[in-house]
Amino acid sequence: MATFHIGADENGLGSRLGPMIVTAVLAEANPAGERFLSRKLPKRMREDLDDSKRLMSHTNVGIGEAWARALTGSSAATPAELFEQLSLEGSSKLREPCPKAAHAQCWTTGTEAFCASDEQLASTKKHVMTLQERGVRLLEVRTSVVCTQKLNENRERGINRFVSDLHAMESLVLKLQASAGAPVHAVCGKVGGIGEYSKFFGPLAGWLHAIVVEGQAESAYQFPRLGRLRFVRDADAHAPLVMLASLVGKYVRELFMSRIASHYPGGAENEARPSGYHDPVTAAFVERTALLRKQRRMPDRCFERDREPIENEYRAGVTLP
Repeated sequence: MATFHIGADENGLGSRLGPMIVTAVLAEANPAGERFLSRKLPKRMREDLDDSKRLMSHTNVGIGEAWARALTGSSAATPAELFEQLSLEGSSKLREPCPKAAHAQCWTTGTEAFCASDEQLASTKKHVMTLQERGVRLLEVRTSVVCTQKLNENRERGINRFVSDLHAMESLVLKLQASAGAPVHAVCGKVGGIGEYSKFFGPLAGWLHAIVVEGQAESAYQFPRLGRLRFVRDADAHAPLVMLASLVGKYVRELFMSRIASHYPGGAENEARPSGYHDPVTAAFVERTALLRKQRRMPDRCFERDREPIENEYRAGVTLP
């Protein structure tokens, strides 16, 4: 008898610039596949499927792109088309709240091109076939974008970035469970230091559920029709579907960061591209673009995240990274 599994994770939770990306992967596993997912992956597969922080950097996202293309049938001709295939919301809906002055920053595709090598694409396609042979059929991948403006608006409403992350994960799990048409076993990366998730549910608020366990290492909940939803610490280091979600999400986040960096010309020819995190290169990028952003009437809330007060982080029951 086959069962359905979901792995979900975020990218960009603690960044200064750029969106937070939450991604989930749906798979169907037979008993052999269940055993395969519970064990350490073969060495050759681990070279391409592991913690995204080990396999990728903000300037080297080829393996994430390769997985995204392999999981969507390699039918996209451009990164923009690939994003449409991955996106939970769709770019049209995501663009709706964009102020006119900010639209081009995130949605100008320019000369975007795929960066994965032929070898990476061939390798990920082979891994997909290997997983299927071992009893794990990868069915769908979806990514949700929580943009800087949305994060800032949520914060003003008392919803911090951790809870925004949680709500996006809930939406993705609901979407993929509907695709499966049966209860699922969903494993999500831990959201901050939250222990008691029921208090912060958004899309799942009001759903009948039983608490299986709540703690720092894992919190798990059983829903009558949805299935089991687990939040596991360091899941991206040992759960294959969470690893896969993180790799695809990292690619999508860097696609947006590349657009943001390209939108502001004027840097030195050899200037490093900003990661969007709290580092010297990103700080220099923020300073360098200040005048241009003012001239273009770029809303600050669309460019940089407001710093959340520490007391708000703890009030939400989470621990600062």
